Amino acid sequence: MIRQTFLFLFFLGLGLQCSALSADKPNILFIFADDWGWGDLSCHGHPYVKTPNIDRIAKEGTDFHRFTVASGVCSPSRTAVMTGHFPARYNIDGHFAWVPSNAKRGMPDWLDPAVPTLPRFLQKAGYATAHYGKWHLANDMIPDSPSPGEYGYDEYGAFNCSGEQMPVHEDAMHTNAFIEKAVAEGKPFFVNLWVHEPHTPFHTVPKYEWRFRDMESREDQIYASVLSHADDRIGEVLDTLDRLGVTDNTLVIFSSDNGPARSSKPTELSLSYDTATGAGWGIAAAKGITAGRKGYKAAIFEGGINVPFLARWPGKIAAGEVDGVSLISAVDLLPTFCEIAGVDLPDDYESDGVSQVETLLGEAAPLRESPLFWKSQSPWPAQNGKPHHWVSYAVVDQNWKLMANKDLDHFELYDIAADPMEKEDLAKAKPDVASGLIKQIKEWKKTLPGKPSGNVFSKERADL
Repeated sequence: MIRQTFLFLFFLGLGLQCSALSADKPNILFIFADDWGWGDLSCHGHPYVKTPNIDRIAKEGTDFHRFTVASGVCSPSRTAVMTGHFPARYNIDGHFAWVPSNAKRGMPDWLDPAVPTLPRFLQKAGYATAHYGKWHLANDMIPDSPSPGEYGYDEYGAFNCSGEQMPVHEDAMHTNAFIEKAVAEGKPFFVNLWVHEPHTPFHTVPKYEWRFRDMESREDQIYASVLSHADDRIGEVLDTLDRLGVTDNTLVIFSSDNGPARSSKPTELSLSYDTATGAGWGIAAAKGITAGRKGYKAAIFEGGINVPFLARWPGKIAAGEVDGVSLISAVDLLPTFCEIAGVDLPDDYESDGVSQVETLLGEAAPLRESPLFWKSQSPWPAQNGKPHHWVSYAVVDQNWKLMANKDLDHFELYDIAADPMEKEDLAKAKPDVASGLIKQIKEWKKTLPGKPSGNVFSKERADL
């Protein structure tokens, strides 16, 4: 009897100790959509898309209007989140495709699992870590690529990766199960919920098409239905946080990897097939909007990189506020999340980003001191139907944004703080500013590797 009492008290103390650890370290839920345009939220004024659950994050948190990702396309954008580095440092300038395409573009076949990663830092700090949803830091067409588990995740379910492809609509289900497990074990958790929507193919479900049955345009109905489905799944996860009583101790972020996709020419609605996600409707149903920003997916103009960023942390981040000035970047997320989690970053790790904890809490100045850089494989001159997709290099420093072609002999300059819609090119009016920013790009280029290195090549390269 004495032994049983002792064991009871021992495990009770251990449980209280774990609960205290969890309370000291806030949970982090990072929701990353795919091709979700800045204007594709009802809280951002979309004319017919309904997103009440994502709107709840904005209502109970702060809506940061000036967040930018590190690329206009998927894989480099996600690389920046994972590493806190500009993706060009890894020669990841475009999306991971099959091996011949990667080789032709001078890219690796996957992100090196040996590089510093956000989940690994958090995992070592005692967090339960998980990833559910899109991966695309490799490709399902490269069977010998590392699995997400090799980057610091305790558990994962994913698609656009090697191995079994998780069905796209099971992301919230697995996320909820993982959160329940972490809470039961008294561990703080970090979860990537990287939803498929609204990337092509559009995988519609009758329930959600029925919600928009009165719409005249079949394409608009498809687009609205997939966003509504994603919003409901996000709502299921928010409800789980409420049910488990961990909402107040959880930072929730909603964002997107790049701006919305659009066809460059009139396209008939038809079915398409993706090896990772299956069959669905094609690009004709891509009706995402940028709310006046130039360009779409793959552009370095704001339409391609300025995406939604909603942050909720009850009692810490102001509720119902809009921040229209603070410049936050995807490379800032790693140092920001690590500071929130109490992680001491290694001395040999240097982020391209800065911690934005003070910005999230409404305490920081809006203009960042560290510059931001972009590198993209873009054609020059601009192609017909894609007038804003010619930028190969860009830099933002203080209030200035300069974009240039591959040879740096054509460029545009904007006061991005005063003119976030990039309406007035000031390159001719401010030649000294432009030349100074071109110099910054040249100096930054010198720091970039000439070719990929490390464990980043598939065995299929030997056959090329």
